[in-house]
Amino acid sequence: MSDLREAAMSSKAWPFEEARRILKRYEKKAPEKGHVLFETGYGPSGLPHIGTFGEVARTTMIRRAFEIISDIPTRLICFSDDMDGMRKVPENVPNQELLQANLQRPLTSVPDPFETHESFGHHNNAMLRRFLDTFGFQYEFYSATDFYKSGKFDEILLRCVEKYDDLMAIMLKSLRDERAATYSIFLPVHPETGRVLYVPMKHVDAANGTITFDDDDGQEITLPVTGGNVKLQWKPDFGARWAALGVDFEMYGKDHSTNTPIYDGICRTLGVRPPEHFTYELFLDDKGQKISKSLGNGISVDEWLSYASSESLSYFMYQKPKTAKRLWAAVIPKAVDEYHQQLRAFPDQDAKGQLANPVWHIHGGDVPESKMLVPFSMLLNLASAAGAEDKETMWGFIKRYAPEATPQSNPDMDQAAGFAVRYYNDKVKPTKDFRAPTDQERAAMEDLAQRFRDYDGAADDEALQTVVFAVGKDHGFENLREWFQALYEVLLGQSQGPRFGGFVALYGVPETVTLIEDGLAGKLG
Repeated sequence: MSDLREAAMSSKAWPFEEARRILKRYEKKAPEKGHVLFETGYGPSGLPHIGTFGEVARTTMIRRAFEIISDIPTRLICFSDDMDGMRKVPENVPNQELLQANLQRPLTSVPDPFETHESFGHHNNAMLRRFLDTFGFQYEFYSATDFYKSGKFDEILLRCVEKYDDLMAIMLKSLRDERAATYSIFLPVHPETGRVLYVPMKHVDAANGTITFDDDDGQEITLPVTGGNVKLQWKPDFGARWAALGVDFEMYGKDHSTNTPIYDGICRTLGVRPPEHFTYELFLDDKGQKISKSLGNGISVDEWLSYASSESLSYFMYQKPKTAKRLWAAVIPKAVDEYHQQLRAFPDQDAKGQLANPVWHIHGGDVPESKMLVPFSMLLNLASAAGAEDKETMWGFIKRYAPEATPQSNPDMDQAAGFAVRYYNDKVKPTKDFRAPTDQERAAMEDLAQRFRDYDGAADDEALQTVVFAVGKDHGFENLREWFQALYEVLLGQSQGPRFGGFVALYGVPETVTLIEDGLAGKLG
């Protein structure tokens, strides 16, 4: 066993813990299908959101971990439930009346409100694939519509007919009496209107593989369950899909956790061992509400990528997947800076430490070197103090701080400079709130400005930080945190900031003196 595999077999990083659990499925016998199958599911009822990306990113991390500890080949499929009937119209898309007229039709039969694709389902599938491809995920895309209509699900659907009573027994235990009275695991697609019907079954014929029901107008209809005439309700569909494809692993949000026994029961009843599961906590918006495709709250993948690199988003996804996290623009700077901290730490770590480092899982072990000379949070404050409108302005300060740096040799830095200007102008500038200093703070800042005028040392982060510390102590700030908070609020219009000495080194000592003078004169607000 290689040193890397040995370290992976004992690693406490959550992707390796999950990978070992999957490997245990096949400790006695390799899978007959010849590979381990990872699956992620997507409901294309609205535009793809960042939670969907999170499922694929995290599943990919587990897949990579599995490939370190096992020689069994792997596959990852992304399955779109695009034959679901459209139950409601998403609020964040155009042509609302068009969609309203097509309620209850399969998403791949609903006209595309954006008028760019064959259907609304096709449009949303394309959106999903586009942003998954942006991140370089290796996956196979599966469409429920294709699987139902092409006959790929026919075998499992016929088995569902045979096991109808057993499957219904599983479902009825979870339903209220009123719902149970009309429930069926089968949802027929009306042969004339094309709408997905939620109607009780009058007869289920196992011998002929058909169902009989009355439509909404009382007309009795008999349909074969094969060939796309019928789809499964979403909970039976979950378990039946596992059985049809032989899925070994799927993760899903906490809101599915109570359904796990149902999914597993459906799969077992159809004669297949259920996959391993991983339940993650949900993402919340800035108000603490669950993010939703239909509402479009929270932050989108595209929005994140307009302010930071894709790797920083993957870093955010790696962190504590079983803890609910707020997912909004304010988390981006911290994610960027922590990602680069981990990149810098990686080369000096042993194998065990590297496998526990998020960047190993983000990059699949091929970890790049960080070229970030200045933290992203510092760049935001530089953009604020300098009134920067473009990254060229930022580079004027960066090159003075690090003369050897260039946009070509430090692409991370160049990219981050542009991101910082955009993030500052969009997210920080509108919320800035400068305040006047107290008498104690004014005296201390006047003293700091004078000490910087007299300063003739190197523009060194630590040396300048020592000057700022000394002023705070000399002016009676018992808690120096209050002194630094005053500097941020008076000079930068915010309650938190980076190490002030580092900011001064980047912005410039004379420039900081001018900033203090302007702050004391009330010119910044």
